Amino acid sequence: MSYKEAYGYAVARIRAMELRLLDASVFTRLLDADDTASVMKILGETSYAAALTSVSGDGGFDKVLETVLHDTYEEINSFAPQKELVALLRLPYDFSNAKVMLKSVFSVRSGGKKRWDLLTSLGSYPVDKLISDVETEDYQLLPFGLNTLFPKCLSVWEQSRDVLETERLLDKQMFAVMLEQAEKLAVPEVVDWVKIRIDGENIRSLVRLKRFGFDAGRAQSFLHDGGNIDLATLAQMLPEPFETWGRMIDYSDLAGLFSSIDAGASFADVTMNLERELDDFYLRTVLGSRYSSSAPCNVIAYLWAKELEVKNIRMIAVSKANAKDGGQVRRLLRNVGA
Repeated sequence: MSYKEAYGYAVARIRAMELRLLDASVFTRLLDADDTASVMKILGETSYAAALTSVSGDGGFDKVLETVLHDTYEEINSFAPQKELVALLRLPYDFSNAKVMLKSVFSVRSGGKKRWDLLTSLGSYPVDKLISDVETEDYQLLPFGLNTLFPKCLSVWEQSRDVLETERLLDKQMFAVMLEQAEKLAVPEVVDWVKIRIDGENIRSLVRLKRFGFDAGRAQSFLHDGGNIDLATLAQMLPEPFETWGRMIDYSDLAGLFSSIDAGASFADVTMNLERELDDFYLRTVLGSRYSSSAPCNVIAYLWAKELEVKNIRMIAVSKANAKDGGQVRRLLRNVGA
């Protein structure tokens, strides 16, 4: 089987899996549900039924959603011609686990407890192996450059107790590894997608920095290399009014995002709306692959759509549990016309 034929088979499998994705009518029912129990009952009529019946004990609803995502990644990995592409999409979970392990070490050294319960099975590096490596301080076995970065983060914390700095170092490494792995795949569309992810994360960081009053001179160290938008340009945006940001990067594909965000809203609302727009934009950039029966980005398109679906379900469930305004949740849903 040729490389192109291999992706042709993979895309055919993905087309069949797309039938499991929840449509707008299901999300309308979920939004109209009275409580979390009603949400779970509705999900029991969908492709989530198997996970709802198989997951029991601690973890509850979050464990159900993690199980669904984990099974989805594993299924696609079983037939994807390039396993590295699936691993690339799982990298954020690997680095999330690295952060959890670091914070657990910080906690124990400060007289607190471990928080292994926050680890996720969604990364490509096995959780039990990660725990073993860190517990035995056998850091040289850690992947993704963490073999040298993990001890560095520990040193930074020992000297400054600055947890945010360790997170910044890990985020920089994560995007560097994502770009490196994308380039190794030699699929230009995948590289472009990662670059757009980096640009989007940099803009999210700018919003947070603006909220806390950072000056432009300090901004660049919080931004990640490898995107399409020059870091110096991004740093110059920081002191400018939010409504001008789109014009400052009008050459970028991300410029149009700002037109749908109310610049006069609170920072919390701006951040939530920006995150929604970015999530949808990341999906739109790869949806064109659906017109090709052998495009590798069909893998990204499906997995990202599934990620957004799970994120939507989690938001709805949390809103029901906390009796939050359903109208706001409806506005924040990703990739849904509900």
